[in-house]
Amino acid sequence: MTRIDKHAVEVRGLVKHYGDTKALDGVDLDVREGTVLGVLGPNGAGKTTLVRCLSTLIVPDAGHAVVAGCDVVRQPRQLRRRIGLTGQYASVDEKLSGRENLYMIGRLLDLSRKDARARADELLERFSLTDAARRPAVQYSGGMRRRLDLAASMIGRPAVLYLDEPTTGLDPRTRNEVWGEVRRMVAEGATVLLTTQYMEEAEQLADELTVIDRGRVIAGGTVDELKGTVGGRTLLIRPGDPAHLPAMARAVTEAGLDGIGGVRAVPDEGELHVPVLTDEQLTAVVGLLAGRGFGIAHIATQLPSLDEVFLAVTGGRTTPAAPAVTGTIPEEVAA
Repeated sequence: MTRIDKHAVEVRGLVKHYGDTKALDGVDLDVREGTVLGVLGPNGAGKTTLVRCLSTLIVPDAGHAVVAGCDVVRQPRQLRRRIGLTGQYASVDEKLSGRENLYMIGRLLDLSRKDARARADELLERFSLTDAARRPAVQYSGGMRRRLDLAASMIGRPAVLYLDEPTTGLDPRTRNEVWGEVRRMVAEGATVLLTTQYMEEAEQLADELTVIDRGRVIAGGTVDELKGTVGGRTLLIRPGDPAHLPAMARAVTEAGLDGIGGVRAVPDEGELHVPVLTDEQLTAVVGLLAGRGFGIAHIATQLPSLDEVFLAVTGGRTTPAAPAVTGTIPEEVAA
């Protein structure tokens, strides 16, 4: 039986202007239910604007978006009850304690007093914040505030969660804790749209990736599919005798099989690295070395890194293309 994927997020032709700048220029994307879509792009590419449009914080100028079965423009009130959002900076009330922050949000989401307290305590324990539950958030470390912010976005058990660069500035341990919670949420059925500048984070969490640049989607697919679009692999050959590495490198180079990047002997790893563009080239390299009598202990291939993919598809651009946007939520959205 053919599997039919349901989409928790469907976006078609989304456009948003800030003055003469097109922050979003006809964005199309789909996010399958129960998966993580990673959204990558240079600073100013439009990632945060996309999240703001899909979370009803700003109104798009054109296009259509449906999230968790709700039209983003026509049904904002219904949608807000089905989504959660963790922005780039923690948004908790610093004067309130951790428990008070979570309880307040629970009440705003129409949980009963009993249920709001229970949900707050559940999330405080889940995010290792129980010991600090009664302390004001102003006394929390950056990592603790980030965990509290993420807990706050989960109070209402959202069907769709937006994470806009959720681990920026966190230490590796706290980042891993956040990753663990994201995986748990997805395992429980949530759908996540994640924007990030960390390629490792994208590889760890995302089922699929979308790359945005200058307000447009320029690439998409699984991690391996995106790596395949760049072209080329690296053939990793470990000789039986490490002393043969220089001779093996010379043999491949002299035969003209060293690919576009040149063959490299890597003594520290005991490997020969050969860029290959085709299966035929890979077979020829292995056949050449075997024919010359070199013993081979191990062979593997390596796709380009996600960093290399990102730089290739964006042309290496890392500088902002659009101005940062600040200001209040429009009246029609805040209502």
